[in-house]
This record gives sequence, structure tokens and C-alpha cells, in this order.
Amino acid sequence: MHSSKKIFRFIAVICVFAIAIWGLDFLLYPCTFIRNDLHAVLEEPMDDVYLGTSHGRMNIDPDKVGEITGTKGHVLAVGGEYAIDAYYMTKLMIEKQKPKRIIYEVSPGYFMTEKEEGNNYLLFYHEFPLSMAKLEYFKAALFKTNFRTMLFPWYEYPLDYELGRISKTVFQKWNHNYDPAYLKSSTQEYHENGFIERYPVDTTTMAKDKITSFDEAKIKTTNMEYLDKLVTLCRDNDIEFIAVTTPMPLDSLIEYEEEFKAAWKYFGSFFAERDVQYFNFNVELFQAFPHDLELFTDYDGHMNGDAAREFSTVLGKVFMANRRD
Repeated sequence: MHSSKKIFRFIAVICVFAIAIWGLDFLLYPCTFIRNDLHAVLEEPMDDVYLGTSHGRMNIDPDKVGEITGTKGHVLAVGGEYAIDAYYMTKLMIEKQKPKRIIYEVSPGYFMTEKEEGNNYLLFYHEFPLSMAKLEYFKAALFKTNFRTMLFPWYEYPLDYELGRISKTVFQKWNHNYDPAYLKSSTQEYHENGFIERYPVDTTTMAKDKITSFDEAKIKTTNMEYLDKLVTLCRDNDIEFIAVTTPMPLDSLIEYEEEFKAAWKYFGSFFAERDVQYFNFNVELFQAFPHDLELFTDYDGHMNGDAAREFSTVLGKVFMANRRD
């Protein structure tokens, strides 16, 4: 009897601890773009889902692509998204609501660095519903992280900021509210289809930040392994896979000419070997869209909203002209 009381107390302590962790997570973990995005792609069938980095998020408007292709799409690309994240998000979609096509935006710099612990490490995993994909994702990416990342996911966000947003956070979560207006800021606007419209900037005052230059010798093997696995996963599940690299400002292409040439050659060969269509708007499709600096909001290639919508129309036409029926 004494032993059973100890067990009961132990279980009670664990339950209290778990409830406390859940409560703090509910109060302090912010409602992010990814919360909206995964809700959208898991609740409603999509023809196209865009994966990749912030260039995919800010340079592609699925509605404009869809006006040409007749497809419904959503952007799941975002800064901090690595191939491993794209792979497990695709596994989740296959498990819950399979898209017809994955369009993967390729930013070469992401393949020479590794995911760092922090809020971006949890950005995707945190929003996964219970699923086999989540368990596999945990084993592959989260199991080796700092225990605080797993147990206290809100600790990477500034407490003073989140305390001031508790009422909004609780309202959105409690009411299952996914209003994109909550994600609008003074510099950009999130749309229901995942596209983030960046407002135009004065390019004459734009800081010339250093772009991560490409070096094949520095490529992280794991990143390429997961990209390869993503291509195979799509093929095995009858999902069309297309790769895209969006336009860069001409100034940047000139300054980093040799590095970019090496990157385009490397990824061009990678996709050609796998019979994947790769549309690079800095090489074969250079003339398809302008590279004038005023179309962008930085030297790294993030477009303003008007330019992104124009580019998306061009992208839709490219897709239609290169259909594999």
C-alpha cells in the first residue's frame, strides 16, 4: 500500500508538471506564420505547396500563379527552413492532406550551414499535430537539442514582448483564430495564402549586407541528403516536384558572380541527375524577369509586393509552358 501511494504521488507530480508546461506554452508561445500555414495546408486540399526559404515566402504569391495555372496553392517556405524541415512537413501533408505538387525554392546559402538551436528550431515542429511525422521529426531533429528547447519552447522569445501579447495569444488559440491581420507589421503583410508582401523601401539607403557566398566544399551533407529524400518522397507518393530559384538583384549577381555560377552549376546538376525540373531565373530564365534593384527590398533578393506579384505571374506562365502531362 505504501509503495502504491509513492507511485500515485509520482504520477501526480508528473501530471502537475505537464499541465504547468502546457499552460505556459499556451500563454507564452506566440502565434506564428507557421501556425496559420500548417492549419491551412492540413485543413484544405492544395494543388501546390511552396517550400524553401524566405525568398519563396516573399517572392511568390500563389494566387497570382494560380490565375495562370488554375491551381490553388499555399506558401510554407520561410526563413530558417532547412531541407529537413521541408521533408517532415511534406511527410505530415502526405499523412493528413496530400498536395498534388511541391515547388521547392532553392537558396544555395542554406545548404552550407546547419540549423541552430533557437526559436527557428521549433518553428515548424511546434505546430505539428500528433502524427507519425511528428514522432519521426522529433527523433531526427529535436531529440538531440537542449532540454529547454523541448520542454520550454517559449524561452527563446523575449518574455517582456510575449507578456504584452498574452491576451491576443490566448484569444487566437482559444478561439482557433487564424486571422492574418495579427501577423501584419509596419514593413510587411501576411496573406491567407502564406505570401508575405513586403512594402517598398528606398533602395538608395539600403544597407549592403554580405550574402552567404556558395562554396561546394562547405556544403553540409545532411542538407543534401534531406533534399534528396524529399525528391524521392514526392516521387514515391505521386507528388510532382519542381525546384525554383527566384531572381536576384543584378548588383548582387555581379558582386558574387563566381560563387553564384558555382551554385547554379551544382544545383543544376543535382536536379538534372534526378530528372527534376529546375527553373533558375538567374541563368536560363534570366531574361524572363527584370533584376533592377528597385524591385527588391534588400540585396539578398527579397522583392517588394508589387514585384513579387508580377514575378508570380511570370512563374505561372513558365509552369504552364513546361508542363509534363
